[in-house]
Amino acid sequence: MKSKVAFFGVFTALALIFSYIESLIPFQFGIPGVKLGVANLIIVTALYKMELKETYLLSVVRVLVSGFLFGNYFSILYSLAGGLLSLSVMALLKKQGGFSVMGVSVAGGVFHNIGQLAVAMLVVETYSVMYYLPVLLIAGLITGFLIGAVSAEVLKRLGNIHF
Repeated sequence: MKSKVAFFGVFTALALIFSYIESLIPFQFGIPGVKLGVANLIIVTALYKMELKETYLLSVVRVLVSGFLFGNYFSILYSLAGGLLSLSVMALLKKQGGFSVMGVSVAGGVFHNIGQLAVAMLVVETYSVMYYLPVLLIAGLITGFLIGAVSAEVLKRLGNIHF
């Protein structure tokens, strides 16, 4: 039990460090709101190395703490919606099997953006933000691919270690 708490703490700290680093580096893809999502590397890794309920808790804790430290209420709202939808889709695909880590991560990247877009429609009370969907889908594919490639390598190096 103590080791589970310790690993959870390490994963949380890593996710927060990655969130902080990402907040410092101005990754501008020319698209408002699009970022690489480096902290999602920890979530994808946790999905394969921790129990699902712990991975959900990790995701929520990361979003809340990084939002309070580096963001605002709206960033928490958008990140929570995107993160929980993304994790749910990734968990479902992982459970079904037949998907590589990269495939799971790509789906996570796409659905993260869909979750955020759904919240944006509620916040601005209009469906007109849907014009942004194609751009967000492409961004989700690219960032999901990059995070998936790194996650697959991390998981390969971690081997049979489970937390």
